[in-house]
Amino acid sequence: MGLHPLEFSECYLDSPSFRDKIKSHEAELDKTNRFIKELYKDGKNLINATKQLGMAQRKFAQCLGEFQFEYIGDAKTDDEKCIDESLQEFSAFLKNLEDQRELMMRNITETLMKPLEKFRKEQLGALRAERKRYEKETEKYYSSLEKLLNMSSKKKEPQLQEADTQVEIMRKHFQEESLDYVCKLQEIQERKKFECVEPMLAFFQTVFTFYHQGFELAKDFDHYKRALQINIQNTRNRFEGTRSEVNELMKRIREAPQEYRQTSPISFEGYLYVQEKRPPPFGSSWVKRYCTFVKEQKILHMVTFDHRSGGKIGETESITLKSCVRKTTDVLDRRFCLDLDITDRPGTVLTVQALSEDDHKFWMQAMGGKEPIGHYLTRTYSKERGIDAQLDDVGFSFVKNSISAIEKRGINDQGLYRIVGVSSKVQKLLSLMIDEKSDEVDLSASEDWDVKTITSALKLYLRSLPEPLMTYELYKEFISPAKGGSPESRIQAVHCLVHKLPERNRQVLGLLMKHLANVAAHSKQNLMTVANLGVVFGPTLMRPQEETVAAIMDLKFQNIVVEILIEHHEKIFTDAPESCPLSPDAPVLSAPTRHSKKMSRQNRPLAVYNPQALDIQNVGDGSSPAPDETSMGSNESVSSQSSSASASEVNMEKSDHVPLNASLSSVSNRYVRMHVCEVRSSANRAQMKMISNYVTGRKARAVYPCEAEHDSELSFHVGDIFNGVTQSREPGWLEGELEGKRGLIPENYVEML
Repeated sequence: MGLHPLEFSECYLDSPSFRDKIKSHEAELDKTNRFIKELYKDGKNLINATKQLGMAQRKFAQCLGEFQFEYIGDAKTDDEKCIDESLQEFSAFLKNLEDQRELMMRNITETLMKPLEKFRKEQLGALRAERKRYEKETEKYYSSLEKLLNMSSKKKEPQLQEADTQVEIMRKHFQEESLDYVCKLQEIQERKKFECVEPMLAFFQTVFTFYHQGFELAKDFDHYKRALQINIQNTRNRFEGTRSEVNELMKRIREAPQEYRQTSPISFEGYLYVQEKRPPPFGSSWVKRYCTFVKEQKILHMVTFDHRSGGKIGETESITLKSCVRKTTDVLDRRFCLDLDITDRPGTVLTVQALSEDDHKFWMQAMGGKEPIGHYLTRTYSKERGIDAQLDDVGFSFVKNSISAIEKRGINDQGLYRIVGVSSKVQKLLSLMIDEKSDEVDLSASEDWDVKTITSALKLYLRSLPEPLMTYELYKEFISPAKGGSPESRIQAVHCLVHKLPERNRQVLGLLMKHLANVAAHSKQNLMTVANLGVVFGPTLMRPQEETVAAIMDLKFQNIVVEILIEHHEKIFTDAPESCPLSPDAPVLSAPTRHSKKMSRQNRPLAVYNPQALDIQNVGDGSSPAPDETSMGSNESVSSQSSSASASEVNMEKSDHVPLNASLSSVSNRYVRMHVCEVRSSANRAQMKMISNYVTGRKARAVYPCEAEHDSELSFHVGDIFNGVTQSREPGWLEGELEGKRGLIPENYVEML
């Protein structure tokens, strides 16, 4: 049974049982007071602990937000960009969550802590004061009563009556106090039920609100989480492909390191020990230096670098080489030495020592010594594997035969193109299929060859071609759009480049992409999505001519190009491109600022050049190849594009850029970047000169985007056509009409039609 009710009538009797009942009520309220005090203390600790958690979470979020992944190479894939930005997203999510938690803590303080403390102080505290008064009145009344009862009856009657009156007053006061106290006791007993529980309900409502907001944040985060999981999976797949290629390259270099020595027609570099002669009797010393020899200028740059001294780099010294002569051991008792005759110091011979016999030969070749060796050795798959694969009618027939068999027999096989066949069977099948003397085998009907053997043989055929299907020449141009720009510009750039491929290459590539799109359409069964197929066929269809780790790091961009080809194969291989900008992400540039009408052409800025998107061998010519040229199926179809200008204009352009083409094998990319735009500008100036002398009102096409900086200038995009183009009186500018507006056009931003 619970507490006994306190009857008001018992206040007049003040029986022992009544007093026991009061004590029970008082004990219960004391317990409630202790409970609230303990709960308040624990609540404060909870708030402090939550604040500490919030501070730790915010610090964690700040650490996440401040970190950024570095990447290998010159660009990141879209997946890598999303992964890189994910840390900032996680940081923002945690900060948002902590903002909600901080709000929850403020609400808990207002809705739980303060109301409980108020009830404890105002109600239970007031009752304690009431209790003290009640006990005091009790003591006072019963003391007076005992004193009255102990009075002698011999006292005079007035004294006795006065004593009786005082005790009666005290009794009434005591009973009123007792009634108030009993009423207060029972009131607080009932009040505590809602005064304590209602703040707790508000507390839990606040907590649930916080968790609900967390749930809503999680729902909003779910879409991003799913997209990020795809980004991570794509990156992991590309990593696996890249890692296997890196391991293969490392294995080949370990077996034949000299075949992969990084030489180039432009420069050669490595360590040499340089003899430094001293005055007698000190003799000479040999100092290790890292040397870079620039072949065209015959300049040798030397920098002192000692690995044992913590890798401290010294100053760079440059000398111009006149001649290089091998130094024999009968002259100097050291092997692998060369004597360098220096132009800067007539009569001075610098003696250097290579690190090995092979190194000595490389330096001799680079510096024009008398012991030349072979040029950079580039491995080809066909030689390594012993398979003479060619992109001829037999090869084309094998591709069609394989695709037909795969689509008929194994389009739903899980891991199609990823699960490889037995190597010996694969090579046997490929050798049989590309042998002109053997009878043709219908792989669709033959059960002798399983699907994984056919898919592996098809991949092996494509990798064994003397040149990859998408050609060495266009490799960098295909990679470039995958490294930046909008999705639309990437598709447009790849579309244009595909139509630069030789005819047979484009036919085979189109046939293969249509097939891979069909494979991806069955990805629910075969698990081969477009991204997975990109990982498989990226290094199969494209590869650089030189194998380096840097080139392997571009595998992820090869995969992106293949994904674009698969997803948009109908548009890319069916329709010819409408316009081909020089770069898919070329920035909109401002036209030259017209400080005065006397501004010289030398001071006028040239059009911006993107070396990865421009066809270097056609710097003076932005037109597409003629159909009869591309249909020849030759690699030279890309570099033999003809201009749509008149014969005299073509001759003018050739006179400007032929020397550049002739020197491409001996100049650096940097040199090309410096001069390409000048060539374009030179050709256009020749056109302008002819226009001013013979023709007015020609049409012109924009080859660079431009944003006007003055009302008299025109803004335009790549491919815009200008009408009524004439020479302006202002040097370096033309006048033309675009969309009904006539204005100034930078001369070197257009080509005449």
